[in-house]
Amino acid sequence: MFGLGIFEAAHCGFSYLWAQLFPQKPEEDFETWVSNRFGRRLFKVFFESYTEKVWGMSCKNIQAEWAAQRIKGLSLYSAVKNAIFPPRNQEKGDVIKTLIHEFQYPRKGPGMMWQRTREILEAANSKVVMNASVDRIFWEPGRVTAVQAGGQRYEGTHFVSSLPIRELIQKLDPAPPPELLAAANDFNYRDFLTVALIIKGTGLFPDNWIYIHEPGVKVGRIQNFGNWSPEMIPEPDRSCLGLEYFCFEGDGLWSMTDAELVELGRAEVAKLGLVKAEDVLDGCVVRMPKAYPVYDSVYKRGIAAVREFLAEVPNLQLVGRNGMHRYNNQDHSMLTAMLAARNIINDLTGRGPRYDLWRVNVDEEYHEDGAMQEADELRKLEQTQPLVPTAIR
Repeated sequence: MFGLGIFEAAHCGFSYLWAQLFPQKPEEDFETWVSNRFGRRLFKVFFESYTEKVWGMSCKNIQAEWAAQRIKGLSLYSAVKNAIFPPRNQEKGDVIKTLIHEFQYPRKGPGMMWQRTREILEAANSKVVMNASVDRIFWEPGRVTAVQAGGQRYEGTHFVSSLPIRELIQKLDPAPPPELLAAANDFNYRDFLTVALIIKGTGLFPDNWIYIHEPGVKVGRIQNFGNWSPEMIPEPDRSCLGLEYFCFEGDGLWSMTDAELVELGRAEVAKLGLVKAEDVLDGCVVRMPKAYPVYDSVYKRGIAAVREFLAEVPNLQLVGRNGMHRYNNQDHSMLTAMLAARNIINDLTGRGPRYDLWRVNVDEEYHEDGAMQEADELRKLEQTQPLVPTAIR
């Protein structure tokens, strides 16, 4: 608010007061829900452009339910209060999800966790196969028997998949029942690419990331990797910005060459006033297909078909964002994998509960007989989890 200028801030303030006096009804879509709590002017300035960049749909077509859960408890009043009087020593359950202030981050990025995981596994004489995508998943009534990856067959007693569900279904051998094959088409995705720019100089801005609401540029969010951890930047007189673009695989953005995307990034950081174009020294592009599972009018039908199949194949568990077609943060995805591992241990030892991974959800508490210790951990983690908008049909 303080960065808007006196007249714009006053405009937003009067718009907020108007919304409190004359709220719009019915409150069915994202636009109406946000406008009623922040005023229409702040909706236009802060919410509309970014939300539509991320999801590729109009805010009028996003259900209000997502906003109610995603920014639960947040309004203009609570946001201003939080900025002036930051919370002290609050329980995680008392903090508004969108206003979480602190979280842990590995010194050299999240890849450190997986490097260490591989080291632990290999030290225990377990084999970790890298750069080998799964080609086929062999199954028979009642169980999965093996997978084929990189031309080699791997047999096992228990299997855990984080494959996108659509690909999982298509890789089953023999082919599954027709209704499950048809369900593969019920899963759709929003794709993502990062343009990493090497910048001359440091101290560009103090945040670890900033959200770009400006409709005149295509970038949606910008990461400042050195502010996550200085050890992520090898040269002390350089910065690295990660410009995030949301797209669909095969569309105009996705189809641009790396060189074209680097030039687009250079032009947009200059247009935003963050960096001079001549201070961009180099860049590269990382594409991430299927980064965001889309919650549309058919995905629940697909989930129901997959869960029915899994009930008949209990030695296969699905985990993670794409594996369960759920828009989870990384910690939440890791948690589903941890519980899947506990299920395997409990199955092999004949002791302990069977965790229902589908109940580990963003706005639910997880309770299982004999698993109360985990329930509190899950409850705290779920305070940080994002919700995905559902399109209004």
